[in-house]
Amino acid sequence: MIKKSLEYFIKKKNPNFEFGDSIPVSHFIGLLFRKMICLIRAQKYILRFKNVKLLFIGKGVSMEGISNISWGKWVQIGKGTILSSYGDSKLRIGNGVSLGRYSSYVVSSSLKDPGKHILIGNNVGIGDFAHIGGGGGVEIGENTIVGAYLSCHPSNHNFDKLDVLIKLQGVNKKGIKIGSNCWLGAKVTILDGVEIGNGCIIAAGAVVNKSFPENSIIGGIPAKHLKERN
Repeated sequence: MIKKSLEYFIKKKNPNFEFGDSIPVSHFIGLLFRKMICLIRAQKYILRFKNVKLLFIGKGVSMEGISNISWGKWVQIGKGTILSSYGDSKLRIGNGVSLGRYSSYVVSSSLKDPGKHILIGNNVGIGDFAHIGGGGGVEIGENTIVGAYLSCHPSNHNFDKLDVLIKLQGVNKKGIKIGSNCWLGAKVTILDGVEIGNGCIIAAGAVVNKSFPENSIIGGIPAKHLKERN
């Protein structure tokens, strides 16, 4: 009964989902209990923002600039994750998004020079320990899946003046765009100005410093085009 109930609710998000036959009932009970706690923890946000539905928040989640943060429904925010959005910046999370544990989604860390935005499309899944900044803006398309330790840096420090400290020379910002239906492996780093087309695959550990067209398979340091998916 517990298994069927959980399967019913999960199928609302993922119609093709089915639990494995070998998983014991005790695991379903534990999962149900943890999800209920996450749902209860999210009630203060659900009450404040009437358009939020079925938000699951893990223990130790921190939110700053909450008026600039918006969620869809069936959003899961993992334990210890930081969400921050100051000034005119926006942090928007679509329907059915899952954000892994101990991650940071920081559009702005400064009130002096706020970042632009972080926009995460519907049904995106991002693994644990991700870091996404929003200085020049980051956009992730729908149905993209991402391994642990993703790192996105949509800004660069200026360094041309030898007589001025680098930290005092400011930054330039172009932004990052990742298409829909992409698969990014673990420990991928994406640098400012990069656009990744729809349907791309990026190998684990790649450092991406230039743009690639749709359906590319990408890998290496720095990343290069390995082949087409077809």
